[in-house]
Amino acid sequence: MTLAVRVPEELSARVPAEQRGPGRGRGDVRLLVSRGTEVAHHAFRELPGLLRAGDLLVVNTSPTLAAAVNGRIGHARVVVHFSTRGDDGRWAVELRVPDGDGTTRARAGGPVGARVRLPGGARLVLEEPLSPGSGRLWWARVSPGGAVPGVLREHGRPIRYSYTERDQPLSVYQTVFALPSADGAGSAEMPSAARPFTAGLVAELVSRGVRFAPVTLHTGVASAEAHEPPYPERFAVPEASARLINAGRAGDGRVLAVGTTAVRAVESAAGADGVVRARAGWTDLVVTPARGVRVVDGLLTGLHEPEASHLLMLAAVAGRAAIDRGYEEALRGRYLWHEFGDVHLILPQEC
Repeated sequence: MTLAVRVPEELSARVPAEQRGPGRGRGDVRLLVSRGTEVAHHAFRELPGLLRAGDLLVVNTSPTLAAAVNGRIGHARVVVHFSTRGDDGRWAVELRVPDGDGTTRARAGGPVGARVRLPGGARLVLEEPLSPGSGRLWWARVSPGGAVPGVLREHGRPIRYSYTERDQPLSVYQTVFALPSADGAGSAEMPSAARPFTAGLVAELVSRGVRFAPVTLHTGVASAEAHEPPYPERFAVPEASARLINAGRAGDGRVLAVGTTAVRAVESAAGADGVVRARAGWTDLVVTPARGVRVVDGLLTGLHEPEASHLLMLAAVAGRAAIDRGYEEALRGRYLWHEFGDVHLILPQEC
């Protein structure tokens, strides 16, 4: 799915909301609300008044990693993006060319056996492409074994792209729902739909009868060159959250996902009957209008590029006409795009 729109460069959010002026916080972003093709404009801080008691928000607890690390292949400088930790200790990685404005140009990763020197004496060896015919993401092994969490902690920085103004500390990329992972796994890029939430806003939502169901999906790197479907990613839906979601679907409330990552996780744990069961592992699910959604009634999400594969998921939830209309309004209203930008709440049309 491709939208027939163009996003002007000046609508890229270059810094987080809290850095755009005195007294501003994370929640100081705009909120576009779609109910079918009806669109309304709000501030994100108005979210509690747009939800109702009994609504259930499915949130992703994956922490964001300091996943970009400088390295060298021979005399050439590269930036390694650590994307996804595999079950066998390997990592899916992407090599990029540093340019001083974020790492925006992918570098061919091969050949097999290529070695990347990392800070602190660690070595990364490319073993095989992540998928046949792909030269962008590779399975790689780091020696000494188990070194990656330490390398990221001591030498890593958050992945950023050239539309942002400068590097930011890792804390800027953590959401209020993030929980540390015992094995060092996490998301290469922030589950950004949840970024505007604060502890105070969560407390207000809970006081109004809105519930939360935590799930985990460790998202890998996106592609700035080609908007490919997402690669397989690790996810987990715990038993307690499965029960909450099923109870929500059986009641009068709505099941609303916070972010496309939460949709992918919960839909991966749903059977054809729509019943969610506790599951953990890898998912290669791509939610499309043809597949549809079985669990979520709506979602809160960022504004995606017109070619992004995420738009298929949005159309599966709300329909193509609603997404087209919402994006027309976002452009007309000068909403900001990308991970530090404004957000879009997609609600069922009848509500």
